[in-house]
Amino acid sequence: MRAQRFVKKLIQLIGTTTAVLAVVVPIFVTSCTSPQGNGMIIENRDSLAVMSTYGVSTVISDSGRISYKIDTEEWLIFDRRKPPYWAFEKGVYLEKYDYDMNVEATIKCDTAYYYNEQKLWKLIGNVDIRNPKNERFYTDLMYWDQENEKIYSDAYIKIEQEEQTTEGIGFSSNQSMTLWEIKNTKGIYTIKE
Repeated sequence: MRAQRFVKKLIQLIGTTTAVLAVVVPIFVTSCTSPQGNGMIIENRDSLAVMSTYGVSTVISDSGRISYKIDTEEWLIFDRRKPPYWAFEKGVYLEKYDYDMNVEATIKCDTAYYYNEQKLWKLIGNVDIRNPKNERFYTDLMYWDQENEKIYSDAYIKIEQEEQTTEGIGFSSNQSMTLWEIKNTKGIYTIKE
């Protein structure tokens, strides 16, 4: 007898719940729509970042050894854009470490984009790079092609070395920036007598 009463109450509860849902769900659906009927539908998914992260400080390791550290205020990933990319529009700072965890090189810029399918970095605005030889590279535009292990630019660049400063338009280098070439050069050079 108890079991029958329990089953009847359960059926009544299910019926009541179904009735409530039948009334409430349409209210929620219509309350989320605009007067034009567009609602909260996102028509252009490619305009939204799939990931937004703020105040990032992370390390990248290779075979269990920390190789890089990246600091940025904002990291956005747009996976539906053509081509997909990561955006660091509030600047990025990168340190490269040697085997003894000493800072070997640094990269700093106002804005950076990483096109992950092409393995290409685009650094924009106040680009400041220090290589393992302690040479400093200043420009407003630099590309880092990780696939082909090349760094290049067609913009103005200034390179400060220990005894000289070189400027020019156009630049290419190996990935470690130890073998580089400037096109259309000018500079002040110290000549030892």
